[in-house]
Amino acid sequence: MPNIANDPKRKSWIEVSKESDFPIQNIPFGVFITKEDVITIGTRIGDSAIDMGALQQLGYFEGIDLTDDMFMQDTLNDFISDGKKTWRLVRNRLVEIFSIDNPKLRDNKKHCDVVIFDMKDVEMLLPVQIGDYTDFYSSKEHATNVGKMFRDPENALLPNWLHIPVGYHGRSSTIVPSGVSVKRPNGQTLPPGETQPVFGPSKSVDFELETAFITTDANLIGEPIPVGEAEDYIFGMVLFNDWSARDIQKWEYVPLGPFLAKNFASSISPWIVTMDALEAFRVKSPEQNPAPLSYLQQTGDNAFDINLEVSIKPESSEETVVSKSNFKYMYWSMSQQLAHHTVNGCRINSGDMMGSGTISGPTPDSFGSMLELTWGGKNPIKLNDGTERKFINDNDTVIIRGYCENEDMRIGFGECSSKLLPALKIK
Repeated sequence: MPNIANDPKRKSWIEVSKESDFPIQNIPFGVFITKEDVITIGTRIGDSAIDMGALQQLGYFEGIDLTDDMFMQDTLNDFISDGKKTWRLVRNRLVEIFSIDNPKLRDNKKHCDVVIFDMKDVEMLLPVQIGDYTDFYSSKEHATNVGKMFRDPENALLPNWLHIPVGYHGRSSTIVPSGVSVKRPNGQTLPPGETQPVFGPSKSVDFELETAFITTDANLIGEPIPVGEAEDYIFGMVLFNDWSARDIQKWEYVPLGPFLAKNFASSISPWIVTMDALEAFRVKSPEQNPAPLSYLQQTGDNAFDINLEVSIKPESSEETVVSKSNFKYMYWSMSQQLAHHTVNGCRINSGDMMGSGTISGPTPDSFGSMLELTWGGKNPIKLNDGTERKFINDNDTVIIRGYCENEDMRIGFGECSSKLLPALKIK
């Protein structure tokens, strides 16, 4: 089935600025609530949110095999379960509806009034009910930096790292959409030079620059997903800030890995950008040496050229860009991550989320966490207002942005923005 939505020459009758992340070639999917307290599945073009539930009720998806309430739900899970053919049919139809030369909706003011909203007039919600969340550790640069800081610099990578996409199962209940603040966590830490832990607020809250992908129902329990088919089960991608409490993590992570240091909050961007929309931005993955085992071997271009940046905005001053990186640096691809995740027969469901792991590039300004940018707090970053940061302060807002761009078009994710609030006082 052709993917007509990606035609770079196509224009919309909805106004779109040249710098927008959301031209008609994007057509992401999300969930929002209107001023009338109506929750609906929608898409976005420019600064306009489009109510797909209203479109369905008005008959604009006629001819596509959908349940009657497909887009009048509060999550995308059922739509994602319908699979790649349905995703593409719907995305193609939306592009046809909003193409500049199609008058059917454009010239029907009554329909436009119930279908199209200004983004300022809607509130974005979590796009999916996330049943399971897995976080990988797939940036070679990040893993090397952390290994140099906490282990032998000459043997920074653990022996398994070049052979498997390392990951752990996280907590889905504390994943929040962009715009929702998070609280500094309390927990146990071991102060330097001490032998007994203390309890209190983390002093080293950090961001982690990541992306995440959302899956459809992919397999039955006991059945692996071949690496060459894995991308067929990936609906799309979001930006992801996997908040971390480094001092809590340092005390608790041996022997079973992250726990309270990572499960207190994670933030995602609210629009899921489909793999179809990203097709034009494929690039070659980094060389893998040694070659992975056969079930992880793949050919072709399996990375994506996604520009990423992180800013810190203090409560009463302007933001400062502290990191610029790119998703193309990731050593292990999304397909390899999904193939490895299921090689033991683990079942994957609609709405499951897989974090990329911190995305660090080869230069100091491309590191994906404060842990690396300040080298464990030894080299504080100076912000535009003159203040310094070793980690994230209370009432700082961390903003992650991401976009792909070539000479024909720009496809972006918008923002993943979240403010860090002071910790709750616990006696």
